[in-house]
Amino acid sequence: MKFVSTRGNTKNIGFIDAVLMGLANDGGLLVPEKIPQIPADKLKAMEQFTYQELAYEIISYYVDGEIPDNDLKNLIEKSYSTFRDPEVTPVKKVRDNMYVLELFHGPTFAFKDVALQFLGNLYAYISKTTGETINILGATSGDTGASAIEGVRGKEGIRICILHPDGKVSKVQELQMTTVYDKNVLNLAIRGTFDDGQRIIKEIFADLGFKDQYHLRAINSINFARILAQTVYYFYAYFQVAKGRGVKKVNFSVPTGNFGDIFAGYLAKRMGLPVDKLIVATNENNILETFIQDGVYKPGEFLSTYSPSMDIQVASNFERYLYYLVDENPNEVSAFMIQFKSEGKIVVGAEQLRQVKADFVAHGVIGKECLQTISKYYAETNYLLDPHTACGVAAYETCNKDGEVCVTLATAHPAKFNESIELCDIEQSFPEEISQLFDKPQYKEIIDADKDEIACLLKSFFSPSI
Repeated sequence: MKFVSTRGNTKNIGFIDAVLMGLANDGGLLVPEKIPQIPADKLKAMEQFTYQELAYEIISYYVDGEIPDNDLKNLIEKSYSTFRDPEVTPVKKVRDNMYVLELFHGPTFAFKDVALQFLGNLYAYISKTTGETINILGATSGDTGASAIEGVRGKEGIRICILHPDGKVSKVQELQMTTVYDKNVLNLAIRGTFDDGQRIIKEIFADLGFKDQYHLRAINSINFARILAQTVYYFYAYFQVAKGRGVKKVNFSVPTGNFGDIFAGYLAKRMGLPVDKLIVATNENNILETFIQDGVYKPGEFLSTYSPSMDIQVASNFERYLYYLVDENPNEVSAFMIQFKSEGKIVVGAEQLRQVKADFVAHGVIGKECLQTISKYYAETNYLLDPHTACGVAAYETCNKDGEVCVTLATAHPAKFNESIELCDIEQSFPEEISQLFDKPQYKEIIDADKDEIACLLKSFFSPSI
């Protein structure tokens, strides 16, 4: 298995080098040279696998022997031993033909743990076995930061710096990041939005001299290992819902802002998983909904919403989908990205738009609809949705047809977003791990969203030995 850039100038990269490179050196995103195809008989056998066995089976297609089998199995076992549910990502039936895939049973109560526990342990393994220096730089709209820090804190040979938009994440998300006092962790709260942080991260990674000198590694979903780990739970959910019930295809409704989680579902479908609809659920920052409906990808005004982890205008994983939309032609991708940089938008043709509509359906959920969905499902089913999952459920109600089976991805525990839950006049109890955060001191530095200022801080933080 080799990896190539969506822009064509980075090729023939192995799995470990792809993990270390993160963002491709030509500014594109790394994708597998060929997507593995899983035959129907193999899928049938995989129905009985545990989550860990399934993760090993799927990830092995991409690792392709670069990590010895026993080492990979141990990495996976270690990564998911920290989850509170033995199934790792259990599927819960809420109504007839309507399920939620609970992705919040990891250490930070968010779906990002599924990928970042694995990636953190993978980085530690690479550092130990190859001697590579691992200095992680990432940006977060809320959940990635806490999950990434939890995945690598205290690990020998690894440092991590996370940027988050000051005042634009939930209080619990902020506390999960900033109450960590480890010498290998630096939290920077930027005066700006997640899009500002993500842009700065990409600009810093694009400076190859700086990237190499300070051994920068990516933990955002620009790193393909993130996407790969998330692909596993689509397979797991499908098997839990379909086996023994005569269900042939399943819809997935996915709350998404950066297009990583929904792209993982797209990848699973391309690998052979019998997925029917992939429903893109957004909030008022609905650039993805507009693209799927009209073929125009153009950022609008940034809006703060009840679902802050989806408050994103520029979705970094969108470029990966573009690559497949134009039949893996890197020249066309490069032309689109040049257009985006110069004109601030991407416009696809009529034939390409037909393909987009065949791949996805979408629904943008406004704040009132989000809160009403939380209240409705709590009153009628006694199931409490966090505001992001509520967007997914609202999109399911709009896009799913009668008789179709749908799984909505439950991306976070509602306790992480109590500000929204309280607006529904619902009082919830907090898990002990979250309650105790409010009594801890915080450690963060508030700075401008300025690349040069951030680069200066990184030089200091990443230079000394741990």
